[in-house]
Amino acid sequence: MRFSARVAVGVLAPMGAMLALGLWGLDRGAMWRDESATYLVARRTLPEIWRLLGTVDAVHGLYYLLMHGVLAASRGLAAPVGDTETLLRAPSLLAAVGTAGLVAALGHRLTGRARVGLWAGLLYAATPIVSHYAQEGRPYALVATGAAAATLLLVRAAERHTAGGWAGYGAVAAVTVLLNACAALLLAAHAATLALARAPRRTWRGWAAAAGGVVAVLAPLLLVSAGQADQVAWIAEPRYPQVKALLYGFAGPSGLVLAVNLALMGVALARPLPPATPLPLPAVALPLALVPPLLLFAASQQEALFHPRYVFFALAGVPLLAAAGAEWVASRMAWRRPVALVGAAAIGLAFLWQFPLHQRERALSSRADNLAAAAAELGRVTRPGDAVLYAPAYERRLALAYPRPVAHLRDVALQAPGPPSGTLYGREVGPRELARRLAPLDRVWLVSEPGPPHGPKPTALTARGFRPGPSLCLADGKLTLYVRQERP
Repeated sequence: MRFSARVAVGVLAPMGAMLALGLWGLDRGAMWRDESATYLVARRTLPEIWRLLGTVDAVHGLYYLLMHGVLAASRGLAAPVGDTETLLRAPSLLAAVGTAGLVAALGHRLTGRARVGLWAGLLYAATPIVSHYAQEGRPYALVATGAAAATLLLVRAAERHTAGGWAGYGAVAAVTVLLNACAALLLAAHAATLALARAPRRTWRGWAAAAGGVVAVLAPLLLVSAGQADQVAWIAEPRYPQVKALLYGFAGPSGLVLAVNLALMGVALARPLPPATPLPLPAVALPLALVPPLLLFAASQQEALFHPRYVFFALAGVPLLAAAGAEWVASRMAWRRPVALVGAAAIGLAFLWQFPLHQRERALSSRADNLAAAAAELGRVTRPGDAVLYAPAYERRLALAYPRPVAHLRDVALQAPGPPSGTLYGREVGPRELARRLAPLDRVWLVSEPGPPHGPKPTALTARGFRPGPSLCLADGKLTLYVRQERP
């Protein structure tokens, strides 16, 4: 790929757009449950993180180690949580900026046309779901960066056929799958790319050696995480609504934008541009966009794992195809000089059309819960001497993420905190010890999931003479005051 000012603009403009969009609303003022897990783990010591990964969430181990370094380097361990929220999201934002540039570089390298790269990168940055993961303290934006980088290295390795090229591809792919094991589906997409491009045997040999190394690196993580399947037990078996939502998230989500995108993608497949590399753009972009979601959907018929976050990295194939289709249309026009700017302006219009969706992504309501508000509400309604029970134990995350408002409450079920116990939310006492601790208490607040309280902890309260009193609804939970009846 020959460097020029046009190429530089074609790569840097999408990166600048993504940076601006990512900074807009980055500080939402609160963490949600998944981000709180990142915060709670990343601020532990390295031995404590290692102990945790042996019992839970090993699949995110590399990401937690990375975030541990980020927090330590920024001295965030001693900073107020409010200052840490934005810091938790900064690596994801930078990753999204990098991915926009990589998508642009891919578009140019595969076609030899700078404006294809420009349009593909801008389309990627303007997609609302990209901002969602760019502003989240979780690994999915980083996985997307790794996938885009590995795809670019695949194209380069297929051109040059050097051992170093395949080693670089394998190294980047290995780091990517260690950030999230579902990224291993990228290897299947790349295999489909080589098949569609009718790659020669030496290309297959280089790819197979690199892919084998990636699988060898991933295998121990899969063995450990297989025993931690409860972490994803909440995911339901996918059906048509989940597939439709993914389609709109990748190529929409506005109906008009979806229609235009699909039309341009159809043009790219029906009228492919002359390739500038041994791997044509459709052979790279179509498997990238389709193979990982389709394989995950098929696998989820046996064990449900289908969720947009796990195949978010596949989105990069969509703007590549749409930009290639737009280039074919533009090449048929007589007025060619301002076409790059016209295309960029059209993407700007698509962004404005979807502006309410971008606003929604930056609202607190875009996430499942608001731990800061929940902790503040619990602190407001309670008084010194009150106790609290978290049912189930993971509801304790609000107190761990935002401890200050609830510091006056006694956590009556906690036996050992999370770091020394090797758990996320701490180890709790058994039923007999819980009953003993409840005996001298008169007021206990139950923090539970929405709906009528159920489970052993509400039962333990009623068995000890407590009766439910006032309740308050939270964004994704419920506070109920249990008051002891008059003692005999």
